[in-house]
Amino acid sequence: MANVKCSIPKGTRDFLPMEMARRNYIFDTIRSVFRAFAFEPIETPSLENLSTLMGKYGEEGDKLLFKVLNSGDFMEGVDFSQDYHKVAPQICERGLRYDLTVPFARFVVQHRDQVVFPFRRYQLQPVWRADRPQKGRYREFYQCDADMIGSTSLLNELELVQMIDTVFLRLGINVTVKINNRKVLAGIAEMIGAPDKLVDITVAIDKLDKIGLDNVRAELAERGLTANQIQALDPVFALGGSAAEKIASLEAMFANVEVGRKGAEELKELFDLISAAKPHCTVELDLTLARGLNYYTGAIFEVKANDVQMGSICGGGRYDNLTGIFGMPDVSGVGISFGADRIYDVLTELNAFPEGLEQAARVMFINFGPAEQTACIGIVARLRSAGISALIYPDAAKMKKQMDYANRKAVPFVAFVGESEMRDGTVTLKNMADGSQQTLAIDEMIAKLQ
Repeated sequence: MANVKCSIPKGTRDFLPMEMARRNYIFDTIRSVFRAFAFEPIETPSLENLSTLMGKYGEEGDKLLFKVLNSGDFMEGVDFSQDYHKVAPQICERGLRYDLTVPFARFVVQHRDQVVFPFRRYQLQPVWRADRPQKGRYREFYQCDADMIGSTSLLNELELVQMIDTVFLRLGINVTVKINNRKVLAGIAEMIGAPDKLVDITVAIDKLDKIGLDNVRAELAERGLTANQIQALDPVFALGGSAAEKIASLEAMFANVEVGRKGAEELKELFDLISAAKPHCTVELDLTLARGLNYYTGAIFEVKANDVQMGSICGGGRYDNLTGIFGMPDVSGVGISFGADRIYDVLTELNAFPEGLEQAARVMFINFGPAEQTACIGIVARLRSAGISALIYPDAAKMKKQMDYANRKAVPFVAFVGESEMRDGTVTLKNMADGSQQTLAIDEMIAKLQ
């Protein structure tokens, strides 16, 4: 058999034990906050029907969907001279999920009789995008989502901001939460005489941080906006001041634009709620924030780390009728998604992971031979029952080899059970940090290790 080169697909990663310990720290932190805010867990399949996914993420999103070939003779009867977009649905009926929100909307409709509205769910699962891999951007990555569905109250948006604040406070990341409203963007499109270009405007504006204002203007022109319409956007880009001052300017700007005025009203109410809540993080109104996903209809959020050059590490927004696509209209929802992989990169760059995450074992027992090994088995069982991670080195190897293993695995304590300890019912415990040793009764050792 020929040798196979060991490799994985671009944009995917293996995770070593240290990396998994750090990732689980992130997941556990986020999950604990979700639970504290009374969200309930669900899971959905990695594969969804393409009919569920297509058309929900915009033109660019559809291109990034991983499509899965049908099983069997999927080529039979297919005219491959047709356009790709006509061929693809005939040979691919399923795809890997692009995010967790659209599958959640499908879940809500499918299980409407089994959930209680308003429904608060959280979900931590991987998603896949056929994107170009680069720093902070992967083809397979985890999302950590929390959504409320079945309520239009802006208290829900406030709670999302509070969750963002709590998660990043616990993780030790200094962040800014940027907020806008898609009704404001719709109002701007109407105000400049291009209401039919809302999607084009949001897709282009969403790239402002990445490509700059001049390139955004060029893309808007490519998307069919006139020079006058593009110029009419300049006052929006130039709006400054506090959130209250920006909202006041929007209210004046939208005097005759109902949808924009409604968006400004929602922003005013939300920022009043945030002001009353007094979060630790910075919260600002960013009128250039667009978020390119088509299903957003109200408030939109994006979170940036202040001390690291990184894209958005959390984002989300309000969607008023996503379930309507699946036959359940007029059910409003709002949610956020934490990007665990980017959060990992931020914590790594900040060197902000807590010490000790890599410790698989709190204590390791030296193996002196069959009799001592047998004596250790019962002690280790008691330690594990007390919630203390413990192991016995599997072989009666040289002491240096066993101690080197404990050092490499960052085990903080090594235990010795020799002839005298077996006779006295004790254990000699060595602190690997300072080299000190104590001979203790088993109950005393358990108390010390706890």
